[in-house]
Amino acid sequence: MTTILELFAILFLLGLGGFAVVSWREGERRACLWSAVFALAGAGLYLWAAQLHTSGGSILRWVLVLAPPLVSGILLWPVPSRRTVERGFPRQRVDERDTMFARDELVEGSARFRQYYRMHPELKAVDDAWRSRAGLLAPRTRFHHRFAFAAAAASFDTVEELHRLVEGSGVDEHAVSGLEDGSQESTVDETGARPSDPGAGDDSTELTRFLCGWAKKLGAVGCGVTPLREGHLYTVGGRRERWGRPIHLRHRWAVAFTVEMDGRMMRSAPDASTVMESAQQYLTAGAIAVQMAVALRKLGYRARAHIDANYEVICPLVARDAGLGEIGRMGLLMTPRLGPRVRIGVVTTDAPLVASPPREDPTVEAFCRICRKCAAVCPSQAISWEDPKEEDGVRRWRIDPVACFSYWGDAGTDCGRCVVTCPFSHPDHPYHNLIRWGIRRSPLFRRFALEMDDFFYGRKPRRRPLPSWLGRPDSDRRGSG
Repeated sequence: MTTILELFAILFLLGLGGFAVVSWREGERRACLWSAVFALAGAGLYLWAAQLHTSGGSILRWVLVLAPPLVSGILLWPVPSRRTVERGFPRQRVDERDTMFARDELVEGSARFRQYYRMHPELKAVDDAWRSRAGLLAPRTRFHHRFAFAAAAASFDTVEELHRLVEGSGVDEHAVSGLEDGSQESTVDETGARPSDPGAGDDSTELTRFLCGWAKKLGAVGCGVTPLREGHLYTVGGRRERWGRPIHLRHRWAVAFTVEMDGRMMRSAPDASTVMESAQQYLTAGAIAVQMAVALRKLGYRARAHIDANYEVICPLVARDAGLGEIGRMGLLMTPRLGPRVRIGVVTTDAPLVASPPREDPTVEAFCRICRKCAAVCPSQAISWEDPKEEDGVRRWRIDPVACFSYWGDAGTDCGRCVVTCPFSHPDHPYHNLIRWGIRRSPLFRRFALEMDDFFYGRKPRRRPLPSWLGRPDSDRRGSG
């Protein structure tokens, strides 16, 4: 018995002590402090009990030995989820002109401006209100930072330069073997393989494996393939030269991938480092998507990259169906290892590919139902506190895009407070992955994990200072001047 108690003391020191070290490295001082306290207290309790040899001490020793496995067994007892994953599409597809980004690009007095508000006169007063605010990356906004905002603008400008490579001029005719005059038939069978391609099934698997492997080599953290469906597409384009242009299903497959937004940059949300990191990962995702699309065209297939300000698809829906995650309370893709702390890139193509296996996870919705931390910290209260509702044929949460975008106009950044607060957004580390595993396994553990997340990190985690190398915010400079 004494040896067992001493072993438990060592496990407390190693387990919670290790978590304290990890939390320190992550910059989570509160989690580090409390885990260190529990590590020392637990180890001390077991070492003290190991020295007890009275009759009462014997009972305590048995309680201390049996409690950890008993409690762990209760918390982690597997209970299959009774909920199903809603994987349909709303009956009414989305017109990109109705998105906040498209409406923000409308120039007052222009033909498009007049046309849009003739179609939607009920939005004119609403849009005039948020349009009167300074706007994203604007001077004199709350979190203006000349260095970070310049860096973010540089990333967005570089993405803009990639737009000319999104579609290209067509397939590389020299790569199309056996086709006269560079013509290519885009007919595919139900597997996505070209009927005329000998061994197309093997090629499909090989090409799919290559594309996902290459995406990860270029910096993606997850990659999957899904058949492209009408519900993935906007009905009409709304940005730049695509405004008012109908969007049709041209390709059979979509390759979706995610890139990570750095947690140390995001934890200052909604401060300036957030928009700097967000823009950088839009660029990373855009560069990967464009490279993949160009490579597919060089192989003789048609392909289009979907990158910031030049999407024909609704990326979270494509990524969801490609097996990369589920849609959570905040309306963003929730990935298994990084939660919503990702940006998404998509390439659509008629190349023969193989769909990724479905990875439906009803525990994401189950956790989002009880968590609500994103709603609690949202500065604009744009995130619903309620359970998902049946809307247009699909059960889902809907955020208030006007409230969210209006806050961006005051803050000057794209906020990200909900993203960094989400318990799923903790770093991809064995300690956090163990918690994620427990969340998928048991509803009782989900409750326990949420309480522990609130305890160690806070129900409303405090905003961290900007990384020191960024320098002081402009508000500090004005104050010291």
